[in-house]
Amino acid sequence: MKTQVKALVVGGGAVGTSIAYHLARAGWDDVMLLERDELTSGSTWHAAGLLPYFNMSFATTHIHDYSIRFYKTLEEETGLNAGFAVVGNLRMAQTQERMDEYMLYASTAETCGVPYQWMTPDEIKTKWPLIRTDDLKGALYHHTDGYINPADVTMAMAKGARQRGVMIERKWQVDAFHWTGSHWEVTATKMAEKGGNLVPTDEQVVVTAEHVVTASGNHAQRTAQMLGIKMPAIPVEHQFIVMEQDPSLVKFRAEGNVEHPVVRDADAQSYVREERGGWILGVYEKGAPVRFEYGVPDSFRADLFQLDLERIEDQYMAMIHRLPSCENSGLKDDFNGPICYTPDGNPLVGPAPGLRNMWLAEGFSFGITAAGGTGYYLAQLMVEGEAEIDMASLDPKRYGDWMTTEFAARKNEEAYDHVYVLHHPDEERPACRPLRTSPAYDRQAARGAQFGWVNGWERPNYFAPEGFSDHDSRSFRRGGWWQYAVDEAKAIREGVGLVDATAFTKHLVRGPGATQFLDWFTCNKLPSIGRINLTYALTGHGTTRTEYTIVRLGQDEYYLVSAGAWTAYDADYLRKAIEDKAPEFGYVECHDVTTQWGVFAIAGPKSRDVLNEIVKDADPATVLSNKRYPWLTMRNIELGMCPVRAIRVAYTGELGWELHHPIEMQNYLFDQLEKAGEAHGLKLVGARAQNWLRQEKSYRAFGNELGRDATPLEADLPRFIDLTKDFHGKAQLEKTGVRSKCVTVLIDGPADADPWGREALYHGDTRVGRLTSGGYSVAFGKSIGMGYVTPEFAAQGTKLKVKMLDRLWEAEIVEDSPYDPKNARIRADG
Repeated sequence: MKTQVKALVVGGGAVGTSIAYHLARAGWDDVMLLERDELTSGSTWHAAGLLPYFNMSFATTHIHDYSIRFYKTLEEETGLNAGFAVVGNLRMAQTQERMDEYMLYASTAETCGVPYQWMTPDEIKTKWPLIRTDDLKGALYHHTDGYINPADVTMAMAKGARQRGVMIERKWQVDAFHWTGSHWEVTATKMAEKGGNLVPTDEQVVVTAEHVVTASGNHAQRTAQMLGIKMPAIPVEHQFIVMEQDPSLVKFRAEGNVEHPVVRDADAQSYVREERGGWILGVYEKGAPVRFEYGVPDSFRADLFQLDLERIEDQYMAMIHRLPSCENSGLKDDFNGPICYTPDGNPLVGPAPGLRNMWLAEGFSFGITAAGGTGYYLAQLMVEGEAEIDMASLDPKRYGDWMTTEFAARKNEEAYDHVYVLHHPDEERPACRPLRTSPAYDRQAARGAQFGWVNGWERPNYFAPEGFSDHDSRSFRRGGWWQYAVDEAKAIREGVGLVDATAFTKHLVRGPGATQFLDWFTCNKLPSIGRINLTYALTGHGTTRTEYTIVRLGQDEYYLVSAGAWTAYDADYLRKAIEDKAPEFGYVECHDVTTQWGVFAIAGPKSRDVLNEIVKDADPATVLSNKRYPWLTMRNIELGMCPVRAIRVAYTGELGWELHHPIEMQNYLFDQLEKAGEAHGLKLVGARAQNWLRQEKSYRAFGNELGRDATPLEADLPRFIDLTKDFHGKAQLEKTGVRSKCVTVLIDGPADADPWGREALYHGDTRVGRLTSGGYSVAFGKSIGMGYVTPEFAAQGTKLKVKMLDRLWEAEIVEDSPYDPKNARIRADG
């Protein structure tokens, strides 16, 4: 056994073996994998092995697509049959709303090049007559996926890894991690069989590794404890049963018919596939509990839990309804095992928070489907510094230190029982809420706020009358909330609105080296004292890592504002960069002050009038004028008795200010603003209207138009890049050029729907790009969207088509900032 390697992978399930394989294939010739038991002895051994393409995430769809294509190549490379049955995947819909969901997904699939086809109930019945179809609306059929034997594919990847020089050592349990400042020292203990249990021996080794990857599956909580981090990866019980042979199925196959696809009846929370003349039924039922919140017992190995048939009775009866011929088939075998989950159902893939060269690949609820692609893209992150797709949506730091075990447990149970719910784009899940609230939460709730969830924070999405049900209003088209958002958007365009933006991430960066550091860390010029600039921190590949509004408070003191959903993600990158550059630039402090400052954004042509009612100044008539308070400046003002760091900027593109205030004074300030606004028709406004308005100004959003798969030049933001200075990522930014370009489109879409920002863009019959944002424009009276197209189709006036509801709708590329392109309204004097 080697004791010094470049990369050590901890965990020998499908995910771990894939990572080891792909690191070796990417060129690292000194890779070792440690498994505490036998390969596949965790969740891999009892997985059903399904390979579904279906996922609403752009990044996850790419991961699944790579896995499915990769698994088909393993036998040729290794000589081992991976057990891939390419039978296809049939997703049936009992309602039109489910068909709407599939149509949205299908457009997302097109953006990733994933093939699919539609089937009518009659077509299904003709091809697979055992399926009852009289109550179906239709189905989405993926003919290139199916199911695979989890053990076989893992062993095939393990063999491929060994062929590429990877060492795989079994029966070694990792018991400690120690970072020396340059490498990891990993203590491993030899495990031995004793009375059916796996017990530690006295034999220990310390492995020195430059990089460590943990893929510990159900043991993620133990891993987190050893690393001193928080990780919301906790298993949930998952049940499936194997039925005895179905004589009708045996006869159907004996007549020369092909195997049934994986039959997914989402409206019945279940899937069914063939298994040796019978059927396997898998379910995602309500009431499935988490297990091992604080770690897996030493005695639990390749074990299962007691089956709870009562919990899945409804799904069992639904299977008989869908496949009547199976009614008399007996129960042959049952499985109830732990499958790791996270609060949003996506795995945790990427650098561990606060640690160097420690990589996580944890929390895989669809581990077999994701294993191949995770190995491929994580290897790119580790070897090349970035992946070809933006992995931010899977980053472990999307959950901050506010996350607790109780939160993770309850949200993971919710994620499990939501696998087959209708995944509306405007969905808000209720578990563990409210948790993080700004002081004005109760006031806004009393005024009809319908809240969304952002990094644990409650943030108003829109405001509705008493008795309105947000849950019942959701839709894949225009939901019941749509008109309220329209009215709010119009209020900002025509009068004045107030938005709670307290969830913004806020950092204070100061010290003798702060100016030099930020000048290197971001790509735009730094503002002068009292001014602000929009700027970007880049990756080493020149793509966008973080968007910042930088406010310069003093010579070497800066207030950085970034997206509220990414606090820990931004903080980790910022602090590590400060640490790296301290020898060069000198001492720099970094403080996360997110929870110290509340933020209200007031915007609209009457916003100055409202503030003039309560501002205190020696000359209140001029304090908010352009002469004393120009656009893109910050001033410390007083609103009543509340000191406010007021930034003259508005994400909605109207005259406005961001009012950053001491969090403990928020309710006082809210009351003052509300009272002052009465005479001016002040309206409370939520995030959905704000999102529509920023698209009318072509304001890019992080996580949509801005991310690690595109440079700021590709986002068409050259005015925010100072190429006369040196900054991190500059060389790669210039080398990359423009592979695709961000554009704004106005869309003549359906009368009852707007795009969501997941749709494919076409020029004629050729797919040329995708939307990254979408919504409704009150200024233009039609749908609007932003997205990326290949450069030859990015010119203003180009006619495109948008795929919505399985149809192509006319669209046209418009000038950047189609609403008030000269910024006259945002600069208005008074």
